[in-house]
Amino acid sequence: MKAFGRVQDVLLDAFSFCRRIGGAPAAPGIVLVLLTGCFRTPPPADLRIINGPEPESLDPHQITGQADGRIALALFEGLTRYDPRTGQPVPGLAARWEVSTDGTVYTFHLRPEAAWSDGRPITTADVVWSWQRALAPATANEYAGALFPLRNARAFALGELDDFTRVGVRAVDARELQVELESPTPFFLDLLAYSPCTVVPRHVIEPIGDRWLHARPFAASGPYTLEFWRLNDRVRLRRNAFYWDAANVRCEVVDLLSCVSPNTALNLYESGAVDVVWDKELIPTHLLDELRRRADFHTYNFLGTYFIRCNVTKAPFNDPRVRRALALAVDKERLVRRITRGGERIAACLSPPGIMNGSVPYRPPAGLDHDPEAARRLLAEAGFPGGQGFPVVEYTYNTAPSHRNIALELRDMWQRELGLRLELRQLEWKTWLAAQSALDYDLIRSSWIGDYDDPNTFLDLFLSDNPNNRTGWRNGRYDALLREANAEPDAARRQERLAAAEHLLVAEALPVIPLYFYVGMACFDDARVHGIHLNLRGENPLWAIGKEAAPAPP
Repeated sequence: MKAFGRVQDVLLDAFSFCRRIGGAPAAPGIVLVLLTGCFRTPPPADLRIINGPEPESLDPHQITGQADGRIALALFEGLTRYDPRTGQPVPGLAARWEVSTDGTVYTFHLRPEAAWSDGRPITTADVVWSWQRALAPATANEYAGALFPLRNARAFALGELDDFTRVGVRAVDARELQVELESPTPFFLDLLAYSPCTVVPRHVIEPIGDRWLHARPFAASGPYTLEFWRLNDRVRLRRNAFYWDAANVRCEVVDLLSCVSPNTALNLYESGAVDVVWDKELIPTHLLDELRRRADFHTYNFLGTYFIRCNVTKAPFNDPRVRRALALAVDKERLVRRITRGGERIAACLSPPGIMNGSVPYRPPAGLDHDPEAARRLLAEAGFPGGQGFPVVEYTYNTAPSHRNIALELRDMWQRELGLRLELRQLEWKTWLAAQSALDYDLIRSSWIGDYDDPNTFLDLFLSDNPNNRTGWRNGRYDALLREANAEPDAARRQERLAAAEHLLVAEALPVIPLYFYVGMACFDDARVHGIHLNLRGENPLWAIGKEAAPAPP
């Protein structure tokens, strides 16, 4: 095991995890010896990754979490896929395409060798049916908006249009697909690599419905097929022999383990039971100072923002003055210095630094600074001087030590600066997601990882009709500004409209309170694990990751 300063405090967590997945060591003191034994059945995979929370689903039209999306993108592919070095879109199931001079019509040509993992060919009819399913109101796909650039797609998804043939996608023949957009969309090819736009097997789903993920042989369109999914343990993937690029899939078998405890994740990595730990929330913050000195610990700028959602359907959070007061009272510098400690930058807006507006960098608005005196004035104007008469606030967060620590700091800040009383409510991952969707909260910790390199990936969340809004906020001016921006081909004029929309979001209305921008973190030995390129997008396709065999013992 690598030399490491303070790992004894994580042994009990690893001991509990080992027992949960089948091992039964006699005492925590021998956990490091026995951890590998927890994984003897099934046989070891070529590559083992701690992936985060237990997946909600593996259906790309139902998932909402980043951990689920990684697995879905290994199983299902779109017309484009992510380049492992840059995270930019490159040809996937489509070998090539042409774009009309006005940027609104795309003609895609599917690869003749594209096939499902059960050997059946993939055709343009599969693409059309998959997009229809993704958009259908009955699917209740929270990410249906990824296909809204298509002509009439929004109307179909909202139930305003019943005839899908009027949506802008048409199979010319088995290999040629024509797509018509409402307006030029500079990030359209990025969207096609995103999991809601991937191609799913109609020939399996239609006969058996929701049970299709249990069907065998599994029908995958991506580089891997599903071998098994064991709840609260792992998802095992096996190389798809029928994948068009199977020769470049680096590992035969990959395990993605469910784990939400940073201590357990790190100890499994230290013991050699896993090869990769990715996601900042799986890194123990109290060990960051030591981890940063290690060659196998990696940090990078990341397209993600940590923020708070406000339930604007509940008083007094329906008053923008209250929401602005809450934002102005938060000392974000204190949060990143004391709690996150990973070099995060504080956020006054939602769009992270470095994001692009087409071919030029986007310039976000300034947002709000830390100003407790202004916060107290606003709260008094709203009828709650010194917090008098303000109801007890329930702050909801999901299971992770960092989220709880941030919640404790927020409680202290709002009590000290505004006289508010907070109750903290911790929920398991899936229950936390459900609470957001049902608006079952007052304030709730949230985050968003950008799905493509454009401000729209953050800003369109809060369109009135976006299922991912999850705040109850609706604003016609915001909707109009954002739609005007995304129909505007001129980058300078688009910049003006995007910034105006974001100013409304983070400086005036504040259905969300940005706290900080993520820094990506991962543990892996790049002398042995190859193909992980830490790009701004955080896209590390599993097919590109390989591992050298461990050296034989002396």
